[in-house]
Amino acid sequence: MALKNYEIVMVFSLANGDQQVEVLKEKFTELIKKNGTLGEVETWGKRRLAYPINYEKEGYYMVIDFASDEKFPAELDRVINITDGVLRSLIVAKGE
Repeated sequence: MALKNYEIVMVFSLANGDQQVEVLKEKFTELIKKNGTLGEVETWGKRRLAYPINYEKEGYYMVIDFASDEKFPAELDRVINITDGVLRSLIVAKGE
């Protein structure tokens, strides 16, 4: 089965503290490692949001490149949507 390249941008809530951010970073990098190939991981850190999300004005940004089969991004998106502490996320397939 051929692997496709993807990129995900996630914004974590800072409401529960830095420890919760570290737990979320570890959770998602491990999930990607189990289901694909983890590429470059960029942590942009705390940044001001363009507009408030759930009354929060700052978030912790993280960008991950990974390769996986075509079914995994949908599962990853499902897990993100049911995880507390993730304000926003976007998964995109990278062009050839």
